[in-house]
Amino acid sequence: MGFFRRREEKRTDELTLADFDSIWTKFCFLDETGSLASGRDPFFTVGMLKMSQPYYLQSKIAYERNKRGFYDELKFNKLSRRNIDFAKFAVGAVFDTRSVRFSSYTVHKESRRFRKSFGRNPWKAYERITLRLLDAVLEEQEILMLIADHVTTPKDIRFEVDTKRKFNSSKRRLALAGVCRFDSKSNDLLQVVDLLVGAITYDLKVSQGILPGSKYKRELVSYLKQNLGASFFVAGFENRDFKIFVERMGK
Repeated sequence: MGFFRRREEKRTDELTLADFDSIWTKFCFLDETGSLASGRDPFFTVGMLKMSQPYYLQSKIAYERNKRGFYDELKFNKLSRRNIDFAKFAVGAVFDTRSVRFSSYTVHKESRRFRKSFGRNPWKAYERITLRLLDAVLEEQEILMLIADHVTTPKDIRFEVDTKRKFNSSKRRLALAGVCRFDSKSNDLLQVVDLLVGAITYDLKVSQGILPGSKYKRELVSYLKQNLGASFFVAGFENRDFKIFVERMGK
C-alpha cells in the first residue's frame, strides 16, 4: 500500500501519466434491485462496492466456494435453506476485507423528487443515480473503473458510453476510466452487491408493511444489521465503510 504517494501540493487535474505513483485506481461493482418500470415495486436501489484490489475479496469467496462445493449464483430473491449460510459468508467477507467501501442510493418512485427528476424514463433514472453514486465515492487523485451488472436496454440507450462521458465531463478530468457490463452469474462481487442492495430494500418494504417477511431473507437482513450495528435502514445509515442513503417518501 505504501507504493502510492499523496502529493497534496499538486492539483488532481494537473497529474500526468508520469505521476502514476500518486494516482489510485479503484474498481466499483454496481448492481440494482427493484424495477424502475414496474408499478408493483415502490423502491429502487442502486449499490456499489468500491475497492482497489478486488483480488482479496474475490479470492476469499472463490476459496470458500471450492471448499464447500457451492457454485450457484447468489441472488437475494432466491435465498433459501440451501444457500443462506453461504450468502452470510459472502456478506461477512465484505466486513473482513480491508479497504472495501459500500454505497447505495434508494429512491421511492412515488416521491416528488423522483417524478420531477426522472419522469417516466427508467433509463435516465438509472444513469443519473449511477452518476450520483460515482460522485459520492470519488476521492481526489482517484480514477474509477465501473463494472456493472448486465441489464437489457433499448438500442438507443448507451449506458456505458454516456456514463463515462458525462462523469469525466463533470469532473473536467479522467475520473472514470471505463464502464463494462457483465452477467452477474460470472462475477461473485456483483452477486455480493445484489445481496446487500436486496437486504436494504427488503428491510424498507417490511418496515412499510409491503411484505410479511421471508425467514431466510429476514435472516440475511438481520445479519447485515448486526455487522453494521444498525437497527433499521428506513432513515439510511452511515459509518466509515458503509453509506446507505434512502430518499424519504414525501420529498
